[in-house]
Amino acid sequence: MSLKTVLILLGLALATIFALVCVLLTRERSPRTCQHVPLEQEETEDGQSLVFADLTAEEMSQVVRYLQGHLGVPLVEASRAKPSENCIAWVDVQVPAKAELVVGPLPRPAYHRDVTVQKYGGKVPYHRRAAMGREYAEINALVHRELKKAPRFLAACCESDGTDLVTLTTAPRGFKSGDRVTWFVLFHNVPGTGYYLSPVGLEVLVDHRDLHVSQWQLRKIFYNGRYFASMGDLEQEFVAGALEVVRLKQPQADAVLGSMKPRRPPGPPGPLQFEPQGPRYSVRNNHVTFQGWSFAFGMNPNTGPRLFDIRYRGERIVYELSLQEALALYGSNCPGGMSTRYLDGSFGIGRFAYELVRGLDCPYTATYVDRHYLAETDTPKTNQNSLCIFEHDSALPLRRHFSDSQSFYYGGLRRNTLVVRTISTLINYDYIWDFLFHANGALEVRVHATGYISSSFLHGRGTDYGNRVGPHTLGTMHIHHIHYKVDLDVDGRSCHLCAWLWIVVFVKDPWSAQNTIERPYLRRKRLEREDEAAFPLNVPLPRYLSFVSPNPNKWGHPRSYRVQVISFAGKHLPTNSSMERSVSWGRYQLAVTQRKEEEPTSTSIYNQNDPWTPTVAFADFINNETITNQDLVAWITVGFLHIPHAEDIPNTVTVGNSVGFFLRPYNYFNEDPSVDSPDSVYFSSEQDAGACGDNPLACLSSAATCAPHLPPFHFGGFLNLSLAPPLGGL
Repeated sequence: MSLKTVLILLGLALATIFALVCVLLTRERSPRTCQHVPLEQEETEDGQSLVFADLTAEEMSQVVRYLQGHLGVPLVEASRAKPSENCIAWVDVQVPAKAELVVGPLPRPAYHRDVTVQKYGGKVPYHRRAAMGREYAEINALVHRELKKAPRFLAACCESDGTDLVTLTTAPRGFKSGDRVTWFVLFHNVPGTGYYLSPVGLEVLVDHRDLHVSQWQLRKIFYNGRYFASMGDLEQEFVAGALEVVRLKQPQADAVLGSMKPRRPPGPPGPLQFEPQGPRYSVRNNHVTFQGWSFAFGMNPNTGPRLFDIRYRGERIVYELSLQEALALYGSNCPGGMSTRYLDGSFGIGRFAYELVRGLDCPYTATYVDRHYLAETDTPKTNQNSLCIFEHDSALPLRRHFSDSQSFYYGGLRRNTLVVRTISTLINYDYIWDFLFHANGALEVRVHATGYISSSFLHGRGTDYGNRVGPHTLGTMHIHHIHYKVDLDVDGRSCHLCAWLWIVVFVKDPWSAQNTIERPYLRRKRLEREDEAAFPLNVPLPRYLSFVSPNPNKWGHPRSYRVQVISFAGKHLPTNSSMERSVSWGRYQLAVTQRKEEEPTSTSIYNQNDPWTPTVAFADFINNETITNQDLVAWITVGFLHIPHAEDIPNTVTVGNSVGFFLRPYNYFNEDPSVDSPDSVYFSSEQDAGACGDNPLACLSSAATCAPHLPPFHFGGFLNLSLAPPLGGL
């Protein structure tokens, strides 16, 4: 049996309720709680990988039934729960301690315990909770009630009565700990296209901190560069002729800015990749094997994709590789745009990884995997086909040489790669998360950004903050910062960090003393402490940076894996910003720390709504402890600045908008391990290059004479959705 525990986020509103859960929490007003519950799990051939497996739908249902019967408080389904009521916010698997792999057997859910203090070092105030669908719905109703107080203004500015306007949330929500005051930006809503490019210039500040919805109210109104106390005041200014109004026409669906509907009829199909003899990889439960690689995969509903126990040729290279956070920080001269710092983990990077479109999001013949989650409901939901796995021919040699001297031959190897992919739609943006496994033992991590840009209403000196991309639309500048955890185990759990420096010195020419020569040489430097291994965003990384084992390869060099970061993230929040500590991981392009069970993640979903008192502050992880002969973790930040431009309409393209990093073997092997690949090609001038026995490429015509049998196209990704936007928009 494999150990499997569950992490549960409960929205509990009253201190008296918490007395029933844990007496230690009776003095805390409105905290959050997390609890562990054991779950029975079936034994399989892949029992070792199943310790990292996501929860099944049935396991999630077991947890819900247990809590409903044993927690001792009434639980309202989250989709209907008021802020003053109790609900299950989400459920996820709790990954065991690294030293634990297989234990048991365990009974069905039988106990619960509060681990908030153990996990975060203190209690978590209730105001830090993530906004849920019911809260957005109540805000939506409030906003539309208030809009009715300015009918003549709305008719003049937007040809609207307010019912056809939608709102987009911003975050964080205020200026200090305890605030829950949010700017919502209003847009024209056009069915069948993105509303993010059609702002009407109206933004409202909603105070929704109180547990009682009846106490919520609009605190401020913004329109076209001016602020008002209420919609009534705005209407009075308009009626008095004291308000300058930009009159917008209702956008038409066939000509709306940003429409993705095709403008030409379909053309002939493009090239199609297929496997002549079926997939060369294996997927069993949550375990994948491919040409020497093996790993377990999963999806956290908040932080998204995660891989565990990544091995090559049976040796573990990475214990955990997981996405931690995605930050989008905006600038604008409108209040919503200028205050937006989205921490996407609080919205649900994994939860909003929807069904992938066969033949476009992934190759048509890829393996598609369902993912289950439980969030804001008592019933598990399934995002069908929301993760794909495929072998990719990059149409590029991994290595090759044509010999035209002494002897004549050709040798090479195709750069075939296994790809694990999922795509998250987070309000307007779509992030493509890729993990690539190469034949030479290298692992690549890559993220592409696409989807719609976020925009502000163009007024005043708006182009100081971006480019005009429509009649009244400002594409607002922003930065993307993506953060990963990489727990490397290079030839064991004990290793150190080594920097390789390329230095040039001038020396006298050994064979001509009257001359000098500039001679490069290598300087190897062991980084001893965490402070040395924390590389700020704007400081160049060493040319080579390796996680080094104490064990040598055949040639006497320590076995190691090199970290190679490809990023254009050049700026971060100033450290004197009141919310910077909540995203302090963004200070560093790379930081290496001792691995600790009490430091499992670099951030928390609670940091979004209380960044001024962060629940987890990554900066505290770096305290100059030794990193020599330790179990080490690399925390890697990649990103780029995006100044939207005309070509971002209708959508941002993936070309040029990708960043990531490589983990590359460096003296880890005695030679390139891909020499053992059965895909290798070699033929000489003395051989018949067209003979199948001498050249496997000559066999392709017989192996691929028939078209593949393709499964019928199907897409059911809208089945779990309502007509309302899934998050943020109302």
